[in-house]
Amino acid sequence: MQANLKKLSINDMTIRGRRVFMRVDFNVPIDGSRITDDTRIRETLPTVRLAVAKGARVVLASHLGRPKGQPDPTFSMRPVAKKLQELINRPVEFALDCIGPDAEAKSKALPEGGVLLLQNLRFHKEEEANDENFSRSLAASCDGLYVCDAFGSAHRAHASVVGITKFVQQAGAGLLMEKELRYLGMALEEPPRPFIAVLGGAKVSDKIEVIQNLMKISDGMLIGGAMAYTFLKAQGLPVGSSLVEEEKLDLARQILADAKAKNFRFILPLDHVLGKNLKDSAPIETCEISATPPGWMGLDIGPQSIVVFSAELARARTIVWNGPMGVFENPAFARGTLAIAQATADATDKGAISIIGGGDSVAAVHQSGLADRITHISTGGGASLEFLAGRKLPGVEALTDA
Repeated sequence: MQANLKKLSINDMTIRGRRVFMRVDFNVPIDGSRITDDTRIRETLPTVRLAVAKGARVVLASHLGRPKGQPDPTFSMRPVAKKLQELINRPVEFALDCIGPDAEAKSKALPEGGVLLLQNLRFHKEEEANDENFSRSLAASCDGLYVCDAFGSAHRAHASVVGITKFVQQAGAGLLMEKELRYLGMALEEPPRPFIAVLGGAKVSDKIEVIQNLMKISDGMLIGGAMAYTFLKAQGLPVGSSLVEEEKLDLARQILADAKAKNFRFILPLDHVLGKNLKDSAPIETCEISATPPGWMGLDIGPQSIVVFSAELARARTIVWNGPMGVFENPAFARGTLAIAQATADATDKGAISIIGGGDSVAAVHQSGLADRITHISTGGGASLEFLAGRKLPGVEALTDA
C-alpha cells in the first residue's frame, strides 16, 4: 500500500537558498481571467509558505485545463500567479514558459523566499508524454530538489510528476501530498471500525475496482446515484427509464452474489425521487423502487433510503464517500446528497473519521456548508479513485524511487 512507503518529505530537505521545483495542482476553474474557485490553490499554501519560511527559492509548476499540447491564452497561468500573490501576500514572479531561457533565468534570479510560477506545463505535448528531454529541461529550473504536492495528478505518469525525478538529487512529498496519503492510506489499512463506504455517481464502470477493493476492507457499503440502477435492475426490480449499464448487469449480479455469500452489508436505495427528465420544471414523484412506473427516471434517493443510509453512517467510525446520491446540481434532486453530507458531518462530530474522495461529492459538501465538519476532503478525483481501488500511483512511486 502507498501509505507505508518511506517517502522523503519537504520537512526532511535542506532547502535554504536552493531552487526547489514544486509540482502543484493549480488546475482551477477560470471564467475569462477570473478564478471562480481557488480551493486547489489554498490547499497547497501550507507547503508554499513552509518553503518560503525555510528560505527556499520556490519554482511552482502546474497544468491548467486541456490546451492540447500547444500554447493557448485561454489556459494561461498568469491569472493564477495573480491570485497566488494575493493569497500569500508577497510577490509572485511569472515565467512565459515552463522550460527554456526565461524560466531558467527567472528561477536563478529568485531571492531566498522568492516565488516563481511557470507557464502551463501542458502547453508542451511532451508533458503528458513523459518525454525525457522535457523532464530534463524542467529540472534545469531547480538545484536538484523536487517536491510533489499535486496529489490530484499523482495518478498520471507525466514529465512533471514522474520524469523529472530522474534528474534531481532529492524528490519528496509536500504537506498536502502527505496529508492525502495519510488519510486515504489509513482508510485502506487501519480504519477505525465500523468502516462504511458510500459510493454514488453515474456509472458502475467508473468504480468497479473501488467497489471490489472496498468490499474487502469496509464493513458496509451504501450505493446511490445512477450507478445504483444497474444493481437494482440486476435484482429484477423495475427501474423505468433510469440510467442502466446493460453490459454491466452480469458483473452487478456477481458483486451482489459475492456480498450475499460474505454476508457483506451492500445496501441499495429502497425508494427514489423520479422525474421525466432533468429540467427544473419536470414533474416529480417519489415511490419505492418496486413501484417504479415506466418512462420515469430515478434522480435522487428517497426519504426511506435517507433514513436507512443515515442510520448506517451514524454507527460508523470511518466513512469514505465518493459520488453524489443524485443529480444534486438540480435543487429538486439534491435532498439525498445533502442528507448524506449532513449524516457524515454528524458522525464526524461524534468522533468518526470522514474522508470525501474527490469529484462531485466534494462540490456537494461545499454546497451543503458542512465542509469544515469533515475530517479530510481530498483534492484528487481520479487519483482518489485509483488509490481507493488499490492501485499504485506513479507520482507516489516516483518519490520512493528517486
